[in-house]
Amino acid sequence: MRWLVGWSSIAARFGTAGSVGPVDDIGDGGGTVHPVGSQLLWGDPDPLWAVGDWRPDEVRVVTVDPFTRLAVLGSCGAGDEELRVGLFAARGGALRHLTAWPGSYTAVAQIGRRVTVVGDLAGARPVFYTPWANGTAYATAALPLADLIEAQLDIGHLAALLACPETPEALRDSTPYEGVKRIPPGHALVLREGSREITGYEPVASLAVAGPQRDPDLAVEGVRDALVDAVRARLLAPRHAPETTLPPDPGPVPGMGPADRRAARGAPVPGIGADLSGGSASATLALLAAGLPGAPGTVLGHGTGAGERLLAVTFNDLSSAGHDEAELERARVMAANPRLHHVVVPAGDEALPYAELEGPLTDEPGPSLVTAERHRRRLAAGSADHFTGGGAREVLDAHPARLADLLLDRRRRHLLQPVTALARAERPSPASVFIPLTVYRAARRLARTPYRTGLEEAAARLPEANRAPLSAAANGPLGASLAAMTWSRPGPAARWLTGEALAEVSVRLTGAATRPTSVQRPGEARARAALARHAADHRVFEQAAEIRSQRLHAPFLDNQVVRACRELPEALRVQPGARAEVLRTVLAGAGIHDLPPGWGATSRPSEAAAAHTGLRAAVGSLITLFDAPLLADAGLVEARVVRKALRAAAEGEPVPLDGIADLVSTELWLRRLLARRGTCWTGTAAPRQRAVAGGVVPRPSLHG
Repeated sequence: MRWLVGWSSIAARFGTAGSVGPVDDIGDGGGTVHPVGSQLLWGDPDPLWAVGDWRPDEVRVVTVDPFTRLAVLGSCGAGDEELRVGLFAARGGALRHLTAWPGSYTAVAQIGRRVTVVGDLAGARPVFYTPWANGTAYATAALPLADLIEAQLDIGHLAALLACPETPEALRDSTPYEGVKRIPPGHALVLREGSREITGYEPVASLAVAGPQRDPDLAVEGVRDALVDAVRARLLAPRHAPETTLPPDPGPVPGMGPADRRAARGAPVPGIGADLSGGSASATLALLAAGLPGAPGTVLGHGTGAGERLLAVTFNDLSSAGHDEAELERARVMAANPRLHHVVVPAGDEALPYAELEGPLTDEPGPSLVTAERHRRRLAAGSADHFTGGGAREVLDAHPARLADLLLDRRRRHLLQPVTALARAERPSPASVFIPLTVYRAARRLARTPYRTGLEEAAARLPEANRAPLSAAANGPLGASLAAMTWSRPGPAARWLTGEALAEVSVRLTGAATRPTSVQRPGEARARAALARHAADHRVFEQAAEIRSQRLHAPFLDNQVVRACRELPEALRVQPGARAEVLRTVLAGAGIHDLPPGWGATSRPSEAAAAHTGLRAAVGSLITLFDAPLLADAGLVEARVVRKALRAAAEGEPVPLDGIADLVSTELWLRRLLARRGTCWTGTAAPRQRAVAGGVVPRPSLHG
């Protein structure tokens, strides 16, 4: 795991410039404190470190004078002069300039005693902070800050994460650790001698009038340019090869080629690669990366120069549930491109979800903990720099609540195609005739519901979420769309939480309804919340499935791509198949026209089938996991209720599988966290015990 950490305080010296002895009293014991395995980017009075296995080209510092400097960590496509111009703009208060370059990165600007840490728009590169040493410490990971202040678990945050994962008002700025806070996506943390301010850097649209009519063609061109720039930024970066400290190749093995042996050792291939799942998002990135020029070779001399081919990896699920022959065939057709080298990674029942529940400790819980081994098999056969299509659905597709935005703008005719598509997705029946009217009424109800009223109604309904009847129709396209047309809805795991946990989250929602906020349109607000949730889960996925010496790149979560996608008009988004058509146009603009039949087909049904098969195979170990769960010790669930749900899901009852994954992953994360040893800090004033040293204990209240 890689992260950066720093702090700002009234104190002028912390001992970061080579001092190893005690220094002036800094509030919490006094003395030097250093993160383990770090490199100092700049020292006192407001030090900053980069921690972990950062590549040399991923850490860039531009200095104008000793107290005017900019650090950019991650993949950034800007040159040094562009970084310097951005630093001057930030000195005048224009923070948005620090987020306008291609790539995915975190920017930290120091101007005098003012330190500005800029988060991204999606939330894939979050920023956390906590009061410490008469000032504020910040980092791009929450666990190190929890170690620094020896924080306990915030049970209220875990309850909100399970009850309302896509409702920012329930999560607020909290994290799983008490005292450690998160800044919202699209905001920056500004520190002045310990004092802190959180400010947004994106313009806020007015609700007084309808939004401007944006030209669809120009909007799609903007998406194309942003995606091309995002891919090119990675291609022009120095190429990297796996570290030479890996175990040597064992030599010829019957039935295993060099790529198979490398994958068995867990080492990626030098150079650049991409997922090629057969879907539109990953295929777009693979074809763009194959067609754009890049920097030949690696920093160690690996690669084949101008003739180097992009490695395209396709995961072939051989289990009866997850196998999708049509998707595999589409990948094979696209891999016929001479610039692509296609590798198919087969896997059977051993790679099903829940098959392997051991893994590394991540910064936060996330549903990918139950599928990490499945993804790690695919990524181990990939490249040192590997493109993934994660985030495309969230930035390009229309959230069902956007139908309410169209009604607010009096564009009723644009609702015809999406509601007709929903009616066709349901089984023919006499009631199908009324589906368009049902959807229209739900959209109109949301459009006429004020923000405060919507949150208060959601808070009133939440305590009854664990009594809601199970229904197979609720999991279908129509049921999911109708449930999404609200300001807030319970998450799939809410039905198994205790009444006390749901009541406490309801209190959070009620309090949020009375606080002032910059209210957006319901569809836009719900879409941004869904993107933030996906970005947070993607960050956990990167940590859970991490392969040493490999970097995962998700260009759809880059700032510039997110901005470009937000310019797409709602009338274009809501049309059936809009994402596939937008990406088809993007590829056509890059000179790629020959796409296979079935382009844009979704893989969600096969994923759900694989999840159910994996759950059924692992139900015994999962029931054992919940014999004495830590979630029950914290008062969030009753073990008996969860075990009953696991058995029902294994028997094929209409149980929300996403909710099961949330419960299992949170329980796994808690166990890994409490089994952890050591701390992220060293020095004479380092914390003497790790975070959450007290463990999970029953509490009379879940307030964090």
